[in-house]
Amino acid sequence: MTPQAAPAPLLIACALGIEQFALRRRERGRAGGPVTVLRTGMGPAAAERSVTRLLTGADLRGAAVLATGFCAGLAPGMHPGDLVVAGETRDPRGTVPCVGTDLLVKELVRAVPGRTVHTGPLTGTDHVVRGHERSALLATGAIAADMESAATLLSAVRTGERPVAAVRVVVDAPEHELVRIGTVRGGISAFRVLRSVLPAFYEWHRSLLLPRR
Repeated sequence: MTPQAAPAPLLIACALGIEQFALRRRERGRAGGPVTVLRTGMGPAAAERSVTRLLTGADLRGAAVLATGFCAGLAPGMHPGDLVVAGETRDPRGTVPCVGTDLLVKELVRAVPGRTVHTGPLTGTDHVVRGHERSALLATGAIAADMESAATLLSAVRTGERPVAAVRVVVDAPEHELVRIGTVRGGISAFRVLRSVLPAFYEWHRSLLLPRR
């Protein structure tokens, strides 16, 4: 009998300790394969270093990658606790299409009922977005911004062909701007949402393991 190949692993990447804490849940055993939650540190350079180093190791060489954590909403009407499923991530170095966005939307609606789920481009920056920067980024077509997702997914696909996605929770928005990044700890609504999304991530991962017809 031919032995079955081990299930492909899943790498979930976030930047902050509070994000990693929210993602450390007992549901981990329900994933389709081994799961690693990586805290990359803040900013695109830190994300690129951490993700590249981990994915070039033998254990995670074939891993699917999902970038997550908090983000800045760019569109009027967004609220803390809203979800953003990226159709693509982009920064000055390139654009990376995301895989399985429709399934992620469906599963997030199920995992966090009552929360609004937005879909569209997620843009990368090298600093926390403030004030009029939001409208300038919105004019490019992006619906949300963060510092790590674009670098994470670009690094992931550069280390090998793999499915990638990005799901972020809005922690501030045009009408709900944080005073400083430290007050993310006051984003109770966003934290609670992030704590609830792992089942959706696992369903996304499982779907990648199903045979294609």
